[in-house]
Amino acid sequence: MKQRAGILKEFPIHMKHSLALVATLASGMVLSAAAQTPAASVAAAAPTAPAPAGPSRIAVVAFQVAVAQTNEGQRNFADLQKKYDPKRQQLKTASDEIDTLTKQLQAQGSTLSDAERATRASAIDTKKKQLDREFQDTQSDFQQEMQDLYNNLASKVYDVMQTYAQKEGFTLVLDVSQQQTPVLFASDSTNITKQVIDAYNLKSGVPAPPPSADVDAPRPAAPAAKPASH
Repeated sequence: MKQRAGILKEFPIHMKHSLALVATLASGMVLSAAAQTPAASVAAAAPTAPAPAGPSRIAVVAFQVAVAQTNEGQRNFADLQKKYDPKRQQLKTASDEIDTLTKQLQAQGSTLSDAERATRASAIDTKKKQLDREFQDTQSDFQQEMQDLYNNLASKVYDVMQTYAQKEGFTLVLDVSQQQTPVLFASDSTNITKQVIDAYNLKSGVPAPPPSADVDAPRPAAPAAKPASH
């Protein structure tokens, strides 16, 4: 009886895990995918422009935010989420089914024979393992497509940022979207995130998404850091 009770107690734990996986996929994971490719990797492949004569001018940019908040980025991220909506709903349906079967087993467990109880528990466990595998595969595919999408767009946004910085006479632009940024303080006047977004939107010609569009992307915010000017 202790073993059977242990089996029944484990299923709610498994179900919480499965539901959490479905919820994670539903959230879109835009930021987690974008965070894997910092602006530094894009900048490494770009030529370095000669520094203009005169006092140094330094700016900061939330590069990942800029990429995600361009009209093209919002459109592409929204399209990708829509592509995975059917699979997300399929996973949710499977999770709900497991939840229902688990509750039925818990409610009827005392009235079932040992053989029937074991059979139902085994069936639920099989469904749960299948759900976990399907989620892992879907999550992997989603993240890979998100990464490819971000990398392609980031390289183009970087080119626009570099052009803007050179035109405005900035000699150094620091990315403050990384958690390990060395910047400790910056005033709003040094933040060129919005300017980069606007410049890219103008160049790309992609219209802004409609107000009703459900796009899970971050809004540009003023960084909490300001480098010293010379």
